Amino acid sequence: MKKVLLLSLATIFLLSSCVSKKQFTDLQAKQKETQDLLNSATVKLNSCLADKAAVTARATALEEQIADLRKSNDNLQILSAKGASSIEKTLESIKEKELKITRLQDALTKKDSVTLALVTSLKREVGINDPDIEVNVEKGVVFISIADKLLFKTASYNVTPRAKEVLAKVAKVINSKPEFEAMIEGHTDSRSFQKGVLLDNWDLSVKRATSIVRELQDLGVNPGQLIAAGRSHYVPLVDNDTAENRATNRRTRVVVLPKIDQFYEMIEKEMKNLEAGGN
Repeated sequence: MKKVLLLSLATIFLLSSCVSKKQFTDLQAKQKETQDLLNSATVKLNSCLADKAAVTARATALEEQIADLRKSNDNLQILSAKGASSIEKTLESIKEKELKITRLQDALTKKDSVTLALVTSLKREVGINDPDIEVNVEKGVVFISIADKLLFKTASYNVTPRAKEVLAKVAKVINSKPEFEAMIEGHTDSRSFQKGVLLDNWDLSVKRATSIVRELQDLGVNPGQLIAAGRSHYVPLVDNDTAENRATNRRTRVVVLPKIDQFYEMIEKEMKNLEAGGN
């Protein structure tokens, strides 16, 4: 569901709209915190499911006991009002715990189901058969990776006409998911770059990210959902030792993820409810 940016100080000369390195680091930390919480919630859920199986078996046995006792007048005399009340309270407690477990499970699976639907939409809208466009999921987050040659001319940050066609499809999917955010990451190869006001690969990667953000905004995407980030050449997919590998590393990645705060609050609330029920 699923329920990360770096910027160089050099971007001050270019883009006041880009996120700062601190903001990017904070987002990365927040996403890691949420992932850790998800992992913790999953462990807790598995433990609770085991408890649920045990208490369900116990409840079944108790219900059978009550049924047997009610069949016999002699046994009904043995069963005191206090004992019957205790059994009924136990069954009620079991049902409440089952409800809390179900709510937590729903919270965890909701993000997975939404993510799956999002991937399906992206593959249908963007055209997954294009070798220059890749849609995948990593740790509950949807990534759209678009090859550099499809978006920009060499050493340029101006969006090509072909790119606008692809971005129009991406915009359509983002617009259909207002509860999601889209972070645009610019990636370059490791060759040194300097041109005009662009000082280095940091500048180029950020400028390309903001070009894509502006294009998506022009296509009707809510700018409040968009984040621009440049990664320079520091997150390569392969070694920058051949022309082919450098071309692979030159890419723009659209990271589609649920709004972290909302998802974090949802999971945190259900974890607290479950813990309160356990106490």
